[in-house]
This record gives sequence, C-alpha cells and structure tokens, in this order.
Amino acid sequence: MSAPRLRFTTTTLSTRDARSLASFYERLLGWERAVDEPGWVLLREHPGDGHRIGVHEDVEYMPPVWPSRPDEQQMMVHMEIGTADVAGAVDHAIACGARLADVQPQEHVRVMLDPDGHPFCLFHWADA
Repeated sequence: MSAPRLRFTTTTLSTRDARSLASFYERLLGWERAVDEPGWVLLREHPGDGHRIGVHEDVEYMPPVWPSRPDEQQMMVHMEIGTADVAGAVDHAIACGARLADVQPQEHVRVMLDPDGHPFCLFHWADA
C-alpha cells in the first residue's frame, strides 16, 4: 500500500492572545490574515500557495525557556527564517517586538524570541 500524498501547510503556535501574536508575525513577515476568528488567526504569504502560520489561543500557554533547562517549559518548535541581510532582519525583528536571545550558539545565525517567547532563527539565505 502506498502512502497518500501529503502536503505540509501550516505551523501553528500557541499563545494566550492569538490576535496580538499574529500581529507580530504580520509585521515581521509582511504576511496577510487569511482567517481571523476568536482564538484563531491564520497568516499566509501569498493567497493559495506557500507555508502558513496559525496562531491558536490557549489560556494555559506557558512561554518556553530557551535554551532548554530541566523542569522548565520546553520549546515545542522553532522556525527558520532566511534573509539576505541578517543584521537588518535582527533590527527589523526587534522593531516588531522580538528580542535577541541571550544565547547565540552559531556565529552566522541569530536566535530571536517572539513576544510570547517562541524562538525563531534568522539566517543568511541568498534566495531571500
């Protein structure tokens, strides 16, 4: 039996305030809202194609600690965001409401934390 065709479409982040976190990613990425409902927002890069970010409201959400530490909330996922200008992207991310993580394990990658503590990495990608 062959596997059915599958397509990865969306990364969903949990938060206590879906609209607020979605607004951050709208500013950061320049994506548009495809869905905006109480407790759920879906952002997309282009209508009909590409990856999407879902933001799901969870009143029990606890921000992750990065890097991980025993007995602390663990990171569940992090995103990799390519850019032709890492330093400019860091400045832009900070202006949008992110912060630079205290620990930077790679010289050419910048680990950022969104307003709710989700880590994301900015790295040089010539095709960006």
